[in-house]
Amino acid sequence: MPRLSLTPRWILRAVLALVVVGSLVAGAALTAAYEPPEIQSGTVEKQANGTTYVAVQGFHFQGEDAGKKPARLVAAGPNAQPEWIYNGSKYGASWFYSVDPLENGNLLVVNTAPGETMVYELDPDTRERVWQQNFSIEDTHDVDLINDDQLLVANMRNTENGTSNDRIFVYDLGEDEIVWEWHFKDHYPNDTDNGISSDDWSHVNDVDKIGDGEYLISPRNFDQVAVVNRSTGNITMRLGEDDDYDVMNEQHNPQYLESENGTPTILVADSENDRVVEYACTDRSGGECDWERVWTVGEDQLNWPRDADRLPNGNTLIVDSMNHRVIEVTPEGEIVWEAYTPWAPFDAERGEYGNEPGGPTMQEQNVSGSYELSGSAGETPGTGDERTFPEWLTATFGETPVGGPATDLADTWKSLSQWVKPVWMAPWTLVFVSVALVVGLPWAVAELVSHRRRVVGGVRRGVRQFR
Repeated sequence: MPRLSLTPRWILRAVLALVVVGSLVAGAALTAAYEPPEIQSGTVEKQANGTTYVAVQGFHFQGEDAGKKPARLVAAGPNAQPEWIYNGSKYGASWFYSVDPLENGNLLVVNTAPGETMVYELDPDTRERVWQQNFSIEDTHDVDLINDDQLLVANMRNTENGTSNDRIFVYDLGEDEIVWEWHFKDHYPNDTDNGISSDDWSHVNDVDKIGDGEYLISPRNFDQVAVVNRSTGNITMRLGEDDDYDVMNEQHNPQYLESENGTPTILVADSENDRVVEYACTDRSGGECDWERVWTVGEDQLNWPRDADRLPNGNTLIVDSMNHRVIEVTPEGEIVWEAYTPWAPFDAERGEYGNEPGGPTMQEQNVSGSYELSGSAGETPGTGDERTFPEWLTATFGETPVGGPATDLADTWKSLSQWVKPVWMAPWTLVFVSVALVVGLPWAVAELVSHRRRVVGGVRRGVRQFR
């Protein structure tokens, strides 16, 4: 009987086959036991005061709605269970963004379709639209109702003839026209971030009226929050600067707070740093604020948080976007209320308190420092004790010579994986499938090149048989 010769080539083939097949088998086993995230309650130490409204962005590509990852509004009751769900995908919405409780009990809602922004007042009891205003502008994240009948709009991705025309504007519903506008190109150097010719220069994702003629803006790509005076057009306050990631890295939805002694304070979802932070203006004698970070929560536990609001009870309501949940945390980081709302929630508001009512600052609560989250029910992968792939990468290789590339891969994975992963697939299955592809495809190409004559001969013989 001939003996099998275990040449180095065959040993390599066996190892590669073991990696590919083993990865696929492991991934299949994980998916078989996997339960996809769904709208449900998590930790509820104490029932919330009234209904929490959540705008869920949803996932889509090229304007095509992902039916299994829809854009929708969720009304979570005091026990974090859904009271109703409004599927915007059925009404022409690709993405949902902000939702603001109005004084009359209705909701101001912003959602988008390719090249169009829809703003409307929604009756939460009937889920019918009271009125609707459409703008031919791209992918707007925030619109606020101010002065009773005006819309304050953050207009991003407004590029004309290769130059950004990003702006903040006020649209008067009664007069049916824009009555004021402010352009970023008039107040920022043209080389800020990727430059004024970028298709998405400022990515201004939030604008709030914080006083008479004072607007808080959040140009995400500039890594800063600023206050604009409507009368003068001047920037009167600024937190952060472009590429200073120690302060903020592509933040979302800041909230302006002011302590009883008048200290300006900004609470913000520091998205790319995976944390929520609060800064206080400690000195303004020279005109500009000296900012001190007085509070941090959830660093490297949150996954792309995009909203943080201080509640009257001193807790903070946080939208943990890529962990698909909304959490209420104490100043010490304990989760006391948790609602899971896939896919990619963007904004959350407690209806009982109106639109971002504010509450005591951390300095007023005599709290400072950095706090870890605790008390999650862990109903969605990544929100409990189980380590995610990006966390594993960072923990395993972060302090090694390959720590930089490993961290970059972890950040990229966190940003992209949930957009491409099918609903039914377990998170770690995508890792194993990726390993199988990274190993298997080059191996297959190498085998084809090595046996190209045999492959070409076989193809030719097959073609001759069909002639």
